[in-house]
Amino acid sequence: MHTTAHSTAYSLIRPNAWWLELPLLLGFNLLLVACAYIVFTVPFSPVPITGQTFGVLLVAMALGRVRGTAVVTAYLIEGIAGLPVFAGGSAGPAVLAGPTAGYLLGFVVAAWVVGSLADRGWDKNFGLSVAAMTIGTAVIFIGGLAWLTQFVPLEGLLTAGLIPFAPGALIKIGIASVILPSIWRFIRNDR
Repeated sequence: MHTTAHSTAYSLIRPNAWWLELPLLLGFNLLLVACAYIVFTVPFSPVPITGQTFGVLLVAMALGRVRGTAVVTAYLIEGIAGLPVFAGGSAGPAVLAGPTAGYLLGFVVAAWVVGSLADRGWDKNFGLSVAAMTIGTAVIFIGGLAWLTQFVPLEGLLTAGLIPFAPGALIKIGIASVILPSIWRFIRNDR
């Protein structure tokens, strides 16, 4: 049986007390919120290009399944509660009835999937990190496109919800993979 107790993101970031844990989680939550303010509108789509996917992937790879999913879930709860944390400062439960809801809900699933892969050591290798984040991005797109069918005709679905976002997704995966080792050094405070 393969054990990952000493190689998981979770075990490497285990503060001794809750008061050390909260700043770490809050910092990653703020990173995710900041990424939501990086917004580019797409004239032919009701979905903007944002930095949120980058934030979700980095949070999940750095924190693992439990903590990463918790941070992303807290982010959604904050937005639903009315805090201006969604794309461009949008907020409220109405956002989860709009065209971006599938992507937002996909963030939670992607955090769980990517975090699970990080817990299995995929975060320690550049190629596996890229693969994990590519899988996570696919999860987000699947959720987003499935929900977007309520707002866009099927023949325009890929144009409105995938094709213009693919180049940015590749860039976000690349940047997150390159900076992940620096995040680890910061978290572990060993260099």
